[in-house]
Amino acid sequence: MHVTLIYRGSGLVWGSLGRAKPVGPSSSRASNCDSSTTTNVLFNAPTTNMSALRILVPVKRVIDYAVKPRVNKAQTAIETNGVKHSMNPFDELSIEESVRIREKKSAPGGVEEILAFSAGPTKSQDILRTAMAMGADRSLLVEMKDGEELEPLGVAKLLQKVVEKEKSNLVFLGKQSIDDDAGQTGQMLAGLLGWSQATQASKVVFKDGDIVEVTKEVDGGTDVVRGKLPMVITTDLRLNEPRYASLQSIMKAKKKKLEKSTLGDWGVDGTKRLKTLKVIEPPPRQGGGKVDDVDGMISKLKELGAL
Repeated sequence: MHVTLIYRGSGLVWGSLGRAKPVGPSSSRASNCDSSTTTNVLFNAPTTNMSALRILVPVKRVIDYAVKPRVNKAQTAIETNGVKHSMNPFDELSIEESVRIREKKSAPGGVEEILAFSAGPTKSQDILRTAMAMGADRSLLVEMKDGEELEPLGVAKLLQKVVEKEKSNLVFLGKQSIDDDAGQTGQMLAGLLGWSQATQASKVVFKDGDIVEVTKEVDGGTDVVRGKLPMVITTDLRLNEPRYASLQSIMKAKKKKLEKSTLGDWGVDGTKRLKTLKVIEPPPRQGGGKVDDVDGMISKLKELGAL
């Protein structure tokens, strides 16, 4: 596979062999470039008709973003009993984008199916019903005991099994979940599958020949990545604004198929590699003080050991 890296702004193009070549006015790649920093990664592939998309969207049940987390009395984890839960906000973006691709017919090959997936307690059915109310065709739940949770690598291995069984060719998932903020599952899944990957997507555009162009915002500009299906894409907040499911959609979702299984059914070992020793809340912040003049500020800084 030929790879071309383009760095706009500095006037350099990195070829597939790693040799830097200057880009002058005569180069078509350098024309119409602005001063912002933009990096493009191009995976060249022959132009053919795009395959129909079989989209897998993993979703996670987390404590609602508006709830302030509290440590349990045993200081072993965050208290979840009696606490409002909802779908991970980044996963909502993934569902919304999948549905928009179908509605706008933006993928040349069309969307064959959108499958929502979750691994968690029985109550995770609620977020899967929400996903189907938003537009997913069906859902799959791997039931786990309350308090039992997979690490990112375990989730990636489970998703690998699901992808292989369901013959998915595109996985949309949030760049991270707001409970542990690990941000690792998408990258691990792409590595296990040997697929192209694009992270923190703020825009997704489909081209001919199974090519997908993904834009993500970075400091000072944007990254534009082109990859060929099958592909793993993680979503960021600027990608879209998720819809509110209508009452009619919620009622229809109750009739859509929700399959249940266990980790054992998939042959995945859920044993954790890491052990949490203790969970504590951060100490309360101390209030600031005021100084009357520069001399007072210098004295205070010396007192604090900052000078």
